[in-house]
Amino acid sequence: MDHYKLEVRNIEKSFPGVKALDKINFAVRPGTVHVLCGENGAGKSTLMKIINGVYQPDAGQILIDGKEVEIKNPIQARAHGISMIFQELNFVPEMTIEESFVLGNWPTNKLGVVDWKAVRQKAQALLDSEGLKYDLHQKIKELSVSECQMLEILKAISYNSSIIIMDEPTSAISNKEVESLFHRINSLKKKGISIIYISHKMEEIFRIADDITILRDGTVVDSKPASELTIEKVINMMVGREFDSSKYPKEIIPLGEELIKVTNFTQDGVFKDINFSAHAGEIVGFAGLMGAGRTEVARALFGLDPYTSGELKLSGKKADITTVGNSIKNGLAMLSEDRRKFGIIPIRSVKENITLASLKKDFFNGYLHRDSERTRVEQIKKEMNIKTPSSETAIEALSGGNQQKVILAKWILSNPKVLILDEPTRGIDVGAKFEIYKLMMQIVKSGKAIIMISSELPELIGMCDKIYVMAEGNIQGELQRKDFSQAKIMEYATKVKCDVVKEESKDE
Repeated sequence: MDHYKLEVRNIEKSFPGVKALDKINFAVRPGTVHVLCGENGAGKSTLMKIINGVYQPDAGQILIDGKEVEIKNPIQARAHGISMIFQELNFVPEMTIEESFVLGNWPTNKLGVVDWKAVRQKAQALLDSEGLKYDLHQKIKELSVSECQMLEILKAISYNSSIIIMDEPTSAISNKEVESLFHRINSLKKKGISIIYISHKMEEIFRIADDITILRDGTVVDSKPASELTIEKVINMMVGREFDSSKYPKEIIPLGEELIKVTNFTQDGVFKDINFSAHAGEIVGFAGLMGAGRTEVARALFGLDPYTSGELKLSGKKADITTVGNSIKNGLAMLSEDRRKFGIIPIRSVKENITLASLKKDFFNGYLHRDSERTRVEQIKKEMNIKTPSSETAIEALSGGNQQKVILAKWILSNPKVLILDEPTRGIDVGAKFEIYKLMMQIVKSGKAIIMISSELPELIGMCDKIYVMAEGNIQGELQRKDFSQAKIMEYATKVKCDVVKEESKDE
């Protein structure tokens, strides 16, 4: 090709403690499907959000049809012919189907009033184009996840964009709807529209890709026509980093009693027949790609979401977990993957956040004893090396790593038997990560068990005693420490058997 429809040059983006993108070069040909591959956290979605104007790059250029453009927000992106279907569904539950199609782009008449006739005609035409039979006045909240996903795809197409970004568009739709989507993609290609397609599903990728770019740790590993690649080569490049055991203070310690046993744990439509166990002194890892169901299992175990069937035993006794309070009483605690949304109260002090889950220990005869609370806080601050000007400092003023240590301190003071850590080192720097790892070892050495969910394969390999790998709501494989391999984990996570893979050095 003598030109590209879209090109990014030397794009860089950093977040606190993390270099998300490092000198990214990426180009999309007109009328092609360009697939972007990489592990969770490789930088795929960050790059797409920059192209769509959600994030601003720290450095680099974006070119459309060879001309440099500045995209400050999604409205400007749409003006340049770019639309994006996000993996996290973007809709207003109380809106009707017809309203959702014109959100942000309301047709009006000469008086500036919404032209409802035009709204209905546009919505009906879009539905008819896909053979979908919906009541235009039906509210979005009444639809299934897959139905919402299909409507988001239709809405993106309706903008008449020349570049459409699809971030995991098939993660929540049926096989029949997938075939309909692929048919639509082929039609768009014939019209000269470029598709940037993010997916972890290897067989799906090689069905539709014209070109493939692989990202790893915020850099481009390679970019080639799909005809020059195989599933094995792509997986190899996704995980082909060296494993450095010195980054992880892992100690192999004797295991104690079985603290948690989960049998046939099921939440209809989300995960099914989950079976695993963890002993005192053990760190059990859960690996898997985005949407595999790991967090959903953890939330159900902790009482945040209901489960349909299955059995949970804690220290050999059956536990009926229906609420978070019930979970804590039974010796379970959970650190959420989104600490700002679920883990901390930003405007409250470090002290208040630390004692939040165990404040009753400082109540005597119905009164809160401040000295008791302060003593407990100062002791655990010292033990966990939490760096803060004082215990009265608002937690939002702390670094990400110290916020994470405060959340860990909160749950340690509740004295759980089993601690679920969902992405415990996300968004914190290398030094803080190492301190979190050391704290994890202290926790299991004290006779507790940790269930660790992480998107960083080296982290799982470095810290865990065994790893369960999930895909599409099921456990696909269980690996003991002697069998750990990034390539093997990716095989299970993608449900693709590879005959030739690059093996990493690992800490036996």
